[in-house]
Amino acid sequence: MVSRAPDDIGLGTWRREPSTVLRRAVPVPPAGPAPSVIVAESEATGVPTEWAPHSHPAHELVWVRGGTLTSRVGNRIFTVPAGFGLWMPAGVVHGGRLTAGADFFDAFFEPGGTPVAFAGPTSIAMTPLLESLLLRLARRDLAADARARTEAVVFDVLEPADRQFALALPGDPRIDAIAEALLADPSDDRGLRDWADRLGVSERTITRAFRGATGLSFAQWRQALRVHEAMALLSEGADVRGVSESLGYAQPSTFIAAFRRVMRVTPGALGVRNPVSPVPDAGLPTA
Repeated sequence: MVSRAPDDIGLGTWRREPSTVLRRAVPVPPAGPAPSVIVAESEATGVPTEWAPHSHPAHELVWVRGGTLTSRVGNRIFTVPAGFGLWMPAGVVHGGRLTAGADFFDAFFEPGGTPVAFAGPTSIAMTPLLESLLLRLARRDLAADARARTEAVVFDVLEPADRQFALALPGDPRIDAIAEALLADPSDDRGLRDWADRLGVSERTITRAFRGATGLSFAQWRQALRVHEAMALLSEGADVRGVSESLGYAQPSTFIAAFRRVMRVTPGALGVRNPVSPVPDAGLPTA
């Protein structure tokens, strides 16, 4: 069962490619013949894909290969690069956007049988072991005892990542126009004075509004948004120079420094986490 969110949830504007396929939701897949707490599946859409706001009665863990997933939850944007996953608690309304060419994986966790809990949407470390276990649970021929053992190990290794890829959106009418413009075009280089003149407010008002709503200054927020966009572009195969130019940076070195300030690693270091190959047995006894 999938609950559709109201149409007026206000996810705001984000850049949409003309070939984007719009979908209502990710449905919870049917469980296999053996009793299970976790049901996993995968799909390769082959095109940019966007999901309308929705929620699930089960917890959901999503991750990708060869691309990036971006999710909007209320006033926050979550970016899911390769090597990481996003845990979405049951009942949380969210929308999503998948880059072209990305392989999409998700696993649903029955709340009553899940012994782990996270306070809200949480970035998860998709270690090779965790991914292999979940890929094993995607099999429909797994016997009940083997499935139960595999699920138990999943709960042992499921942990938050050391970095949380979330960006707060202002949600303040004084500066929402700035946020929407930058979401549509992160390379927009208009400064505080330009925006103050356009909106008829003072630079001090804009600065206070960004700090109060997001905890960041205007410049820091724009920088963080650009880094989120950069992760999507890099995951699609763009090089650092091309990404830095498309996001409005004068030099690749400036972009790399900004990326490091936000993510605490360079673009290259974030990309070294290669996807694992499917390992059906994940080191556990076969069915």
